[in-house]
This record gives sequence, C-alpha cells and structure tokens, in this order.
Amino acid sequence: MVAALETPKAPVRLGAFQKPALRRADIRTLARRRVRAGFDSAETTDHNRRHWARADALSADGSHRIFKRPMRAHELVYEKPFQELLGQVDNETTVLMGHTRWRTRGNEFNNRNNHPIRAGIVIGTHNGTIYNADYLFRRLGLPRYAEVDSELIFRLADRFAPEGPIDQEGLKKALALCRGQMSAVLASRLDPGTITVLKGNKPLCLRIHRQHRVVLYASDDAFIDFAVDKEKGWRELEVPPMTMLTIRHEDVRAIENSEFRFIPQERKGTRD
Repeated sequence: MVAALETPKAPVRLGAFQKPALRRADIRTLARRRVRAGFDSAETTDHNRRHWARADALSADGSHRIFKRPMRAHELVYEKPFQELLGQVDNETTVLMGHTRWRTRGNEFNNRNNHPIRAGIVIGTHNGTIYNADYLFRRLGLPRYAEVDSELIFRLADRFAPEGPIDQEGLKKALALCRGQMSAVLASRLDPGTITVLKGNKPLCLRIHRQHRVVLYASDDAFIDFAVDKEKGWRELEVPPMTMLTIRHEDVRAIENSEFRFIPQERKGTRD
C-alpha cells in the first residue's frame, strides 16, 4: 500500500496495498485516521481558510472510484460515499489517494479543479504550484479539463503513457520544463500496479512497514504518527529532493529511485 496525509495545498493521500497486507478493517481505520488527521491539521494551521476534501481508490484491474465534496475532511470522513469507498478497499487496491485543497487557482466548487485529478488514463495529486502551466498547456498542445495548474503534471504523464505504463524518462524530460513547486503522486489506470512518487521542493515524508507491505506518505511526519498510532515496524524512507520513486504493487519493498529536475521557484516573480 502507498498512503498519504497532507496539509494545505497538498493535503491527504492514501496509498497502495500488496498481498498479504492489512485486514480490511485495519485499512479502513488507517485511511480514516490519515484523512481526518490531515484535514484537521490543515484547518487549524491555515488561519481559517477553507479546505476541500476528496479521495480516490485504484484497484489492480484498473477500476477506480473518486469521491469529491466541497467540505472539510473532518466532515467528509462521515459521509456515506466515503465510507462506501473505504469499504471497497482490499488487498487488490493498489493505491488509495486522499487530498485536502488550499485553493490557489480554480474555483473549489468546480470539482474538475479538485484532486485527485484524472487526466486521460492518469490519476494523481499534487502539492505545489506550476507557474508556467498556462504557457506549457499552449506550447505543448495539451488538452485541458480544469482551471488548476496541477493538471499539467498529469497531462504530461498521460502523454507519455500511450500504451498504459508511464514512460518515466519521457516524463522527466517534460517535467524539466515546469517552473514552480512540486511534489506529487500518480498512477496509470492501465498500469495500476505501478505508483510514481515525485519528491521535488515541497515536503513529502514516507514510511514503510515491511510486514504489512505498506508505504505511507504525507507532507508532515505528524500525520503519519497519528495514523499509525505508535504501531511498531514503521521505518522512515529517506528521500532527497528531486527524486522520482517507483513503487510496485507486487513488492512495495523493492523501491526504485532516480533523479528528476524542474525549475524551482518559491513564489511567482522570484527564483531560487
């Protein structure tokens, strides 16, 4: 399993499972804790700005279900569709993504702008802002479904997944054109057993449990601490910035990593 919790702009994501993994009840409890922890934290640290919650589950056969609502996570986790989504999570679930959004671009009441974002056959979540997204959409002739800059990353991945698996070398070359901030998690619906993690210049913490064969990720270690609730066996994965990870459903312990690049920029009008 690959799972994530997040805060403003890149809030909560939940992960990918491999057999044998957690019991369904354990998975459901873990997911609920992570989502709720991520959103509650976001709401208490953003000076009352509003955050919006959503989740997605992708299975080994490529089927998936996305649940989005313009509401805070501590409310979303009690919604019936959310409970139903978690109820469908089992050892065939390869990735479970959750996200809370701190709006920078795109109206949050338009669900097209809310994460997880589906672009063609690619589904993913992004933490950060791509300042030259509008320009790259035009220059590269990419289709655009939403207003948010984050869609660019997943459109690029979709372009480099003509037969299902994402061509990571091609994606790296395209990401090098991006300017701004980035950490992201994405997967192809035609290659659901492969999860790509991009750790750029936004916070991203990862931990692995070898017995459960689960990887958790979040923008802050505190969210993972809350989710695992002092359970033993979790080990931190030390990942430097500008690293692309490949995590495979058949063995989440055999993680591949390589370097990727883009143009870092902390805020519009400045460069690192």
